[in-house]
Amino acid sequence: MSALSESGRAVPPMMHEIATKVNNAKDKPRKLKVLQEHDSVALRQVLKGAFDPKIEWLLPPGDVPYTANDAPVGTEHTLLSQEAKRLYLFTKGGDNTLSSTKREVIFIQMLEGLCAEEAQFLVSVVNQRVNNEYKGFTANLVKDAFNWDDDFMQKEDRPSFQV
Repeated sequence: MSALSESGRAVPPMMHEIATKVNNAKDKPRKLKVLQEHDSVALRQVLKGAFDPKIEWLLPPGDVPYTANDAPVGTEHTLLSQEAKRLYLFTKGGDNTLSSTKREVIFIQMLEGLCAEEAQFLVSVVNQRVNNEYKGFTANLVKDAFNWDDDFMQKEDRPSFQV
């Protein structure tokens, strides 16, 4: 999908492509560079969900019974970068009005709208197993890449002198 869109502009890589680039990078500085080059609000939201232990997913753990979208990549798909804003629906404190059945149906529909690779990546995010699927893709790497503290929040730049 790293090709040109119909308008002639470069299409940003999908999240599973970014994860694969991190996996294939040989050392930590290169892995950091990949994440920093592709930094976006959506990527940060997804990776926070993957690594922040305080985020509790309200979905059953493990494999998800969905039908993978077999349309060619770049066609007939939603993008995880666009769907990221809806991930709150599946976390504790997100939308308490949804029944667990409705939440699971919406999640399956989301997965079926993504290309197969993006859906697999999202399942690994929800199961908080990105580091098992992608070599060297760890919580510490993500915190370093985005200058996050141990609470997965932006570190504050504090003056070195007392105000």
